[in-house]
Amino acid sequence: MSESDPVLDGALGRLRALCMALPEATERLSHGEPTWFVRGRKVFVMFAGRHHDDRVAFWCKANAEDRDALVAEDGGRFFVPPYVGVRGWLGVYLDVGTVDWTEVDEIVRDAYRLIAPKKLAALLD
Repeated sequence: MSESDPVLDGALGRLRALCMALPEATERLSHGEPTWFVRGRKVFVMFAGRHHDDRVAFWCKANAEDRDALVAEDGGRFFVPPYVGVRGWLGVYLDVGTVDWTEVDEIVRDAYRLIAPKKLAALLD
């Protein structure tokens, strides 16, 4: 039996609520982590709960310029994730200080807009 991890559990619950509030978002495990898809096909957010290291984070689709600006501005909270970073993905740590969940919501919505069909993305506006 594993012990509960309040940081991981809390971050996952908050992130899940943000992702699942989006139109036609679905969740399933991918590479052993909760992952959110648009219409069950295209990934827009992937949780990284101590999977690749001892950190709690998520990875999401991002505009490469915006990603690079966030990483340059605050490399303690933002990073270029392995494997998918070269394709414009952003990593966001959820285990540092106080998480700005309003900012996380904006980042998740931006990721969704980049992946979702135009009609679904327009529902966010």
